[in-house]
This record gives sequence, C-alpha cells and structure tokens, in this order.
Amino acid sequence: MNKNNQEKLILESYDNEFLYEKNKSNLNITFNRIAFIFFIFLVVCTIYAIKVFYLGSLNSKIKIQNFSPIKTNYRADIVDNNGNFLVKTINTIDIGINPKLVIDKKKLLINLQLIFPQKNFDVIKKKLGGKNFFYLEKRISQENYEKLRLLGDKSIIPEEKLTRIYPQENLFSHIIGQIDNDNNGISGIEKHFDNELKKKKEPLKLTVDTDIQFLIREELIKAQEIFKNLGSAAILMNINNGNILSMISLPDFNLNRRKEIKDLKYINRATKGLYELGSVFKTFTLAAGFNEGIIEPKTEFKNLEKKLVCAGNSIEEYDNKMPSDLTAEQILIRSSNIGSVKIAQKLGIEKFVLFLKKIGILEKIEFDIEEVGQLPSLQWGKCKLATASFGHGISTTLLQLAKGYSIITNGGYYIDPTLINKKKKKISQRRRILKKEVSKKINPILRKAVSTKEGTAGFANVFGYEVGGKTGTADKSKFGGYSKDKINTFVSIFPTSKPKYVLLVLLDEPKPSKEYVYHYRDGRKPYKGNWRNTAGWTSVEIAGKIIEKIGPILATKYMEVN
Repeated sequence: MNKNNQEKLILESYDNEFLYEKNKSNLNITFNRIAFIFFIFLVVCTIYAIKVFYLGSLNSKIKIQNFSPIKTNYRADIVDNNGNFLVKTINTIDIGINPKLVIDKKKLLINLQLIFPQKNFDVIKKKLGGKNFFYLEKRISQENYEKLRLLGDKSIIPEEKLTRIYPQENLFSHIIGQIDNDNNGISGIEKHFDNELKKKKEPLKLTVDTDIQFLIREELIKAQEIFKNLGSAAILMNINNGNILSMISLPDFNLNRRKEIKDLKYINRATKGLYELGSVFKTFTLAAGFNEGIIEPKTEFKNLEKKLVCAGNSIEEYDNKMPSDLTAEQILIRSSNIGSVKIAQKLGIEKFVLFLKKIGILEKIEFDIEEVGQLPSLQWGKCKLATASFGHGISTTLLQLAKGYSIITNGGYYIDPTLINKKKKKISQRRRILKKEVSKKINPILRKAVSTKEGTAGFANVFGYEVGGKTGTADKSKFGGYSKDKINTFVSIFPTSKPKYVLLVLLDEPKPSKEYVYHYRDGRKPYKGNWRNTAGWTSVEIAGKIIEKIGPILATKYMEVN
C-alpha cells in the first residue's frame, strides 16, 4: 500500500467516525424536544380538564338555578276538531347578558360573532357598554345554546320560559286571540278561557276545522284582490248544534309576532262589527209572518206601491221592474222592499220585535270570546218597523245573523253558536222556540232565491248541494248618515231539503270589478265586466266558490246528524 492510499484510508475512517458522532448528537436533541413537548401537552391537558370540570359544575349550577321546571303560568294547548294543534306551549330558553359581569368585552364580542354571524353587533357592542341587562337571543336553538355554555362566561344568563307557539300563524288569529308577556290571555279564546287554560292538563278542543278554515280564508283573500274591499268575514256553522267549523275576519294578524293591535281595520268583523245588513232581514220578516200565521207562501200582495214615504224619507224598490203584484214567497225571492214593509205592517211592532228577540238578533250574544258587538237600543215606531223589515236602520253582528238563520231553518230549535267542542245533545233534548212549519215553508223559498232566474243569488247554485239563501246589500252608515260605500252579505243554507250548514259571507266596502269574468253554472256564456255593486255580484260569487271547495270535505268528514 502506498502512501497516498494509506492517507485515503485514514481519511475515510475519520469521516465515518465523524458522521456517527453527528447522528448521535441529533438523536439526543430530538429526544429532549419530544420530552419537552410531551410535558407541555400534559400540562395543557391538565389545565383543560380542570377548566372543563369547572365549567361543568358552573353550568350545572346554572341549570339547577334557572331551568327548574316551571309550574306557574302554564297554559294548556288548543286543538281543532280533528286534534290538530292551533296553540302549543313549549319550554324555550332566552339568553340575556349582564354587562356588569363581563370581564373581557372584546373577547366576548368575538365569540358571540362566531356563534351569531347574522346579528347586528354595533347594537350589541353599545349595549355591552351600558349597565343594563339585555336579551341577546330569544328561543335560542339547542346548538347555539351549547356553544354559549362552553364559553363559561358568567355574564351570559340563560332563562327558561314557557312560550306559546301558534303553528297556524294568521289562520285563527281572531278566534285564538293573544296573551301578554306574563302568559295571561288578553283577547279571544286565550282571554275568555284564561283560568281554564291555566288549570287544564288536556288540550282545549275547539269545533273549528283547520282545512276548511284555510280554504275559506283563501277565497276571501282572492275576493279582496277582485273587489278591492276594505275587509271581509265568513262564518260556517252547523245549524243543528251551533258548532262553528270556520270563522274568519280579514285583515288578520300573525299570532307569533306578539304586538299591540289598535288599528280598527283588524276588528273582528264576524263577531264585533255591527252592521246594517240589508235584505237578509227580509227572511226574518217572512218567517215571523209564518210563525204568527198571518201569511202563507202563496199569500198575495196586490197593487204594491213603487214608493212609500215615512217621516219625510222615501222607501223604494231597488229594481224598477219589480212587479206590483207579488206573493209572499216572491217578495223574498225577488227581494221586494215594499212587500217586506207590508208583511211587517201586518205583524205589528210588538210581534215583530218579539220574534227578533226570540232568534237572538236584538240583544248582545253570549259567546266564547269577549269581542262581540253591543247592539244599540232602538226607538220603535211605524217608520222603524218599516225600515227594519228590509234591514235598514237596524244593526246586528254576522254571528247573530248566523244564529237567527239557523233557528228559522233547523225546525225552529234554539241554538247557541259555540267554538268549544262539547258533548252532543240528543235531538230530543233540543228546545223548539218557533213553529215547526216555519222551516218547512221558508227553506224551499230560500232555495228558489238561488235556483230560479228571478232570484238574486244564482251564482251560488252549486250543483249537488241544494244551496238556498238570501242576499243583502246595504249602504254603510258613517258619521250619523249614510255613504255610498256598501256592506254586501250573503247567507246560504245547504242542503235545503235537510238543512245542516249555514255559510255567511260579508264584504266590507267592495268595489265593482270590470275585469272579473263570471262563469254561470247553468250553461250561459261567461260574463265579463260588471258595474253592479250588490251582494248578488260579490258575496254570492265568493260563497259559491267556497261551497265548491268545502262541500266534499263536509260530505266526507261530517256525516252525523247533529
């Protein structure tokens, strides 16, 4: 081996030894680093475990303190006739913040922004700068509530509350009514049955049907688009037991958005609104004559005047082509004002007033909600008798109109309208207050008012339902006088061969529709463009559409006699 080779061998041997020492040193450094990191991780885990244990005990204490089951102010649920929830009481959590307990406002704001990115934090930041407690989130979701709990901030204060939820929103607003912030009823069923709802464990069951209510409301909304009316109302009631299947007043309101309502446009037009309802009263005049036995359907009234004058005011026919000779039934079918006056004059004031009181027209009605109209007292005389005979100068509510029509068409049996599902009374337990013959005579006449060309309600002649009824068009009283605005009403009874339902539709200040197309049910060509503003062209049209929609439901769901 030469000298150069020996030097090369020594150098390689040296290099190998050097490399070995270098790797050994790196291994020691890596081990020390791992040990240090493990120690730090162990310390962090220990601190985190202590923190979690602390937060767990803190939140447990909060839960015990704030979320103990609430036994006071509980309110029973409310359901419809089929068990569908109209109102439900649930436990919810509201989250409040006490600014006095905030330790790090900047950190809290950052955490809250992560949980509630959609909130306006300029407002929240301003409130955090104050001293007063404020609510951050009401009815918080379980997910967000858990995130807030993990923050462990003592300034975040959860409160468990009982909350009323209204799944149907606007649909039953005037019936259900509202509660205040202390869970006390302030209107509607919520107020009238306030004590019972606080004591009941089982839901309060109403007579209304959600499906039918929805369909009728939809047609009333469409009517508003067509006739541009100020408001509207409808009632569907079983005439044999007074059970109300639907009661609507528009405009309505969303019960979930609790707020004070002062605008009179939201009045309950079905129960609270007092209206002169026009010719629908002629049915009462005719029925009173039958009940007293002074007229029969074929009783003739000849040489009827075209105009009567009473106390300086004239009474005229709405139709200049009205015949001067009419039978009693024709007076109702053709809606003769003068004919109605003549029947009332035969009755006299005492008998006419007594009849109206019997059927519940003249006195305030006792009902399941407190929003009912208070009827003004009337000074009766010859002129009042004359005008009241055709529904002028006398006011009542739509609900009382429904009651009156039910009694005169159900065989003369007394009924009380109700929203509460009660035990059914047997037919033998019912109390008759009118002669049985009244219904037998009046019902076929109401049918002719719809089914014949002389009648005023042809648009409600829905095939298969034997609809009968009477229209009413009245000038709206305002400021002690009368305006050109109208109240258009139609009362329908069906089926007239065996009456079971009364449906009333009221339109408040409708306008004629020149674009609407009327489709006749008797095969005639459609008619477009109407200048008339009478019930026969507004309320009757809507009632016919309603009966088409709800008829199949009534035929399948409600087959019982009562």
